[in-house]
Amino acid sequence: MRLFIEHRTQYQFSRPASRLVQLLRMTPPSFDGQAVIDWHVEVDCDARIKRSRDGYGNEIGMLYVDGPIDRIALTVGGEVLTEDRAGMVVGAPEPLPLQLFLRQTAQTKPDAAITGFARDVAESTADPLSRLHALCGGINRHIRFDAGDGNPDRDAGIAFAEGHGVCQDHAHIFIAAARVLGHPARYVSGHLWRSDGATVQPAAHAWAEAYIEGYGWIGFDPANGISPTEAYVRVAIGLDYHDAAPVAGARMGGGEESMHVEVLVAQAGQTQ
Repeated sequence: MRLFIEHRTQYQFSRPASRLVQLLRMTPPSFDGQAVIDWHVEVDCDARIKRSRDGYGNEIGMLYVDGPIDRIALTVGGEVLTEDRAGMVVGAPEPLPLQLFLRQTAQTKPDAAITGFARDVAESTADPLSRLHALCGGINRHIRFDAGDGNPDRDAGIAFAEGHGVCQDHAHIFIAAARVLGHPARYVSGHLWRSDGATVQPAAHAWAEAYIEGYGWIGFDPANGISPTEAYVRVAIGLDYHDAAPVAGARMGGGEESMHVEVLVAQAGQTQ
């Protein structure tokens, strides 16, 4: 599938900022089943961008803007060719040992309810691959998707207890449960082409990956109850949301800050 992506972020400040520094994790890598044809980063003011890779192998850009500045618009996007590999991730940068992805974080720490849920799933399935697919489907049924319920600091236990959340919450619960079962697991940020024709979305998408001996890393999207297909573009990974968030940073100057995000994901030839 040939996908066109445009991720737009706009900031406004009630008082001019004297300096802005942003970490961008918005450039997808090329690997088996995903080929980046073209990619660009545009800023509507004088800015410097220093590109590198972080410890997870993500392509990152450090954005520096000197003020005074009261608004900034960032547009990132391009074209990506994708193939359906049944969620299997092959050829992506893997600089870190598997054991790291068994590490708990504040957002992925399993509580008693998640631990019990994971063990119940494990008892009902015979092999690791089926077990993780059952876990993905079980979370999809248990956690209602709520598009207006985003909280970047909510942890897996709270989301599981409340029974609803965004894709970020589904991913954190899956990661916590997979690690209970002994599988290295990680958070993935990226994009999803929607087959219902909704090309403009209020945010990027998120899912998880788990490591299975004999298969390697496989993606699971519990928000939709499936493994990633050719409709997915994988951008960044980490132990949880904060490691893979598209944008993070700081500014110097007082006042309030507001942010508006709009993501366009369209298939080639589709009305944009």
